Amino acid sequence: MRTDLFDFDLPADRIALRPVHPRDAARLLVVRPGETPEWQDRGVRDLPELLQPGDCLVVNDSKVIAARLKGRRIGRGESEPRIEATLIKRLDGSRWQAFILGAKKVQVGDTVRFGTEGRVCFLGQLDAQVSHKDESGEVTLSFSFHGPVLDQAIAERGEMPLPPYIASKRAPDEQDKADYQTLFAHDEGSVAAPTAGLHFTPDLIARLARRGVSIRKVTLHVGPGTFLPVKSEDASGHKMHAEFAVLSDEVAAALNSARAKGGRIVAVGSTALRTLESAADETGKLKAFAGETDIFITPGYKFRAVDLMLTNFHLPRSTLFMLVSAFSGLEVMKRAYAHAIESGYRFYSYGDACLLYPPKS
Repeated sequence: MRTDLFDFDLPADRIALRPVHPRDAARLLVVRPGETPEWQDRGVRDLPELLQPGDCLVVNDSKVIAARLKGRRIGRGESEPRIEATLIKRLDGSRWQAFILGAKKVQVGDTVRFGTEGRVCFLGQLDAQVSHKDESGEVTLSFSFHGPVLDQAIAERGEMPLPPYIASKRAPDEQDKADYQTLFAHDEGSVAAPTAGLHFTPDLIARLARRGVSIRKVTLHVGPGTFLPVKSEDASGHKMHAEFAVLSDEVAAALNSARAKGGRIVAVGSTALRTLESAADETGKLKAFAGETDIFITPGYKFRAVDLMLTNFHLPRSTLFMLVSAFSGLEVMKRAYAHAIESGYRFYSYGDACLLYPPKS
């Protein structure tokens, strides 16, 4: 399928640089393909009345780490060029796969020093050696600390890895450490937030429970590939980055039981949806899953495990816009996005949300 089919124009002032507060005050565009009207303008606070008793919301409980580190290369000549690294994937207790901005500045064997002070780094810095580098600019950083001590050192020095469309407009700050984390965040490992989950508040969760809507948790550690546009002319030429996902036996059984009783599975975000679809068999039955998934969902995909989807508004030409177009239909989503732009909806990670239905079969 041609990538340019998923393009659209978005005015810069529609990109949200901060979230609304409280989080459930965000707007919600309800999209029902084939119905008249095709969409409704609602709010995230309306979610309990839009769902039915017995429905299950599935959220991603991955926690975003302060994955962006700034430092300098040391130990090779008098020059100490500045280095900015974004951690991508933990390899073991002391090694991380990372992307370095301006990767030509470093070679295998170089030492990069991040930060100048800290409580857990007794010499005042966090050092890492470049132990591997590939042609794409990705490197392996072998840190001088290990395990929880390394985690704390990274948390002290790192910045929240805001998406490029926000980071290009303003620097991350202390407020982002709270804003760019969901209420469900538990297992550290993401370098981007599962942003559909950012809309939930304790009050909304309590009202959903009173409505008889349950919340179940999966884990998918979000990688930086979530922000990458598809550069190939045809979507089939795009390679998804693999991400680690977990669906437990207990949650799989609970979701299967809910669906058997007539409840609907509502994926909160693309990461929860991709985890469920990776764990489902051809009949839609879910089984425990723990491993990497690079599932790439484009129009024509037959959804097996998800009945509704709650998600934010996505980048043009992105895998995420392709996914929502697969779920509700490309022409439907183009019309819905055009309405959202005209109506002042806020886009991307800190923006508003959609509740998507599949086309009527």
